[in-house]
Amino acid sequence: MEREKIIFLRNVFLRAFAVGVLFALFYWIATVALWHAYTPWLTERFKLDEKELGVLTLNFFANVRIVLVFFFLVPALALHWSVKKT
Repeated sequence: MEREKIIFLRNVFLRAFAVGVLFALFYWIATVALWHAYTPWLTERFKLDEKELGVLTLNFFANVRIVLVFFFLVPALALHWSVKKT
């Protein structure tokens, strides 16, 4: 692969990671700010209790972390090291 293509792909992955982190931060802030507002609605609508909702929320953020780190950051770092070797 040409050096310019590697640099381009690395930059795409790094920017995707940065945007993903910003969206995850936005989701976290919205979740914390609106927890008491949407918890009663979700418990009534989907028959969840607050403990189950907490588990679902935690699983969501764990999955976001896995996607951000392993699908975007790891390839970006690998491409970054590939550029340094050439």
